[in-house]
Amino acid sequence: MKKVEIKIIDPSLFDHTDPHILPEYATVGSAGLDLRSAEDYELAPGESHTYRTGLAMYLGDFELCGMLVPRSSLGIKKIHLTNTLGIIDADYQGELMVPLTNNGEDNILIEKSQRIAQLVIVPVVQVLWQPVLDFSGITMRSIGGFGSTGTK
Repeated sequence: MKKVEIKIIDPSLFDHTDPHILPEYATVGSAGLDLRSAEDYELAPGESHTYRTGLAMYLGDFELCGMLVPRSSLGIKKIHLTNTLGIIDADYQGELMVPLTNNGEDNILIEKSQRIAQLVIVPVVQVLWQPVLDFSGITMRSIGGFGSTGTK
């Protein structure tokens, strides 16, 4: 496991008796850390709101990034990440925020400390572009385009 620095931005947002203040893995095999809302807010149909988590992190390693991904338990209620997937760059140190949109027909109350998204830490490879006139290798797919590998 890799250590990542995490900071509580606003201690007044948390009940310090709650053991779930910091993001945590739900199971031993979980890929994502659960992020929780630091506020109560009811989403009306068609409405978007950016939920505070009250937390900031510093990955400290420019070969990592965080990916903010949706929770399936909210997806079945038609609550989705507004931007579908969020990238948190290694050098970002601001508050972790979770933008949610209600695509359903009912009001949905998101409560303080409710799990609202997952944070997956992934490796990043930065590239250096090498302009060429032709590629150095030919693949079977080459320039086939969308759907070129078939539908079945």
